[in-house]
Amino acid sequence: MQKANLLYSYIGFCFVYLTLTLFGYENFAWFLKPFLLPFLFIIVWKSETFPTKKILLTALTFSWLGDVILMFANQGEIYFILGLVAFLISHLFYIALFLKQDHTTNGARSPLFWLSFLIIGLYLRSMLMLLFPTLGALKLPVTVYAVTISIMLIVAFKGYLSWNGPAKYAVLFGAIFFVISDSLLAIDKFHEPLPYAAFGIMLTYLLAQSLITTGILKLNAKK
Repeated sequence: MQKANLLYSYIGFCFVYLTLTLFGYENFAWFLKPFLLPFLFIIVWKSETFPTKKILLTALTFSWLGDVILMFANQGEIYFILGLVAFLISHLFYIALFLKQDHTTNGARSPLFWLSFLIIGLYLRSMLMLLFPTLGALKLPVTVYAVTISIMLIVAFKGYLSWNGPAKYAVLFGAIFFVISDSLLAIDKFHEPLPYAAFGIMLTYLLAQSLITTGILKLNAKK
């Protein structure tokens, strides 16, 4: 019951935050941002112990650090780079998290896995080609980050083909929303401004975090 209340509180805070962002009150939404992911962290912290619990908590912690650091991105490029590093580390832990889940089959043997590998690789190449002319000195860090999050999505799809139960859909869609969120951010920052960019970026980001977290918890729920 307590975890359900925390989840409802997370949804409520997200709704208020996104509403403020959508209607242009980003200065007010700014103060709420550090209080969003802690709800998910506490939900995981209070859940029953499972083998990859610490990995999920670490991934959420570095995501939260990235959130906080990027709040100051308009103060200088160093904050954007440090935020990128925090999220890069977070994605490395998400990759480890997905790889360490119990599985019943080897998804890498499925033709669908290799098809997804090709599609994600083509998407990565297209995004980098779009962004490269305006990245300047950030070419290397952005490329490393883009490759890492693409690997995260590939591993999530492998998990989708390997895990049992409906929770695998939540994790997969969470990973997809993460890539969409980061793609919107990159296009808005380096290519051209997007309408309602802040709202779209945060909507997909918050969906990503909640779907991955709840999906992993359900995958590890005791039968």
